[in-house]
Amino acid sequence: MFQSLFSNLQRQASNDPVLTQRHYPRRANDRCVIDICGQTFPVENWSYGGILLWGDERMFGMDQEIDFTLKFKLRNNVISINHRGHVVRKQNGMVALKFEPLNHTIRRAFHKIVDDAAAREFANSQAV
Repeated sequence: MFQSLFSNLQRQASNDPVLTQRHYPRRANDRCVIDICGQTFPVENWSYGGILLWGDERMFGMDQEIDFTLKFKLRNNVISINHRGHVVRKQNGMVALKFEPLNHTIRRAFHKIVDDAAAREFANSQAV
């Protein structure tokens, strides 16, 4: 009787991968800001699916549709990307936006940003 009770209380160890809600990895090292209605906010991190920005969460409503411009500083220029998303989370001075589906042009621009960051990291690793 006690054996069956204790066997049910034992912790189950597992090496199974932990499921996450993220579809794309977050990028926090890119130099990026977001412009919403003429106001610029710093970006904490971004992915192909959304963005987390620093800002007064009281300015945004849950599920609010937002048109914005992302500005990325690359090695030789600045890329501006106009897109749309909606608010999915807001707390502690941070607001999370989920992007609308990406078109080919925006996806290609994101690839260029990621490639530039990889080239910058490689160049920095070779500097002695």
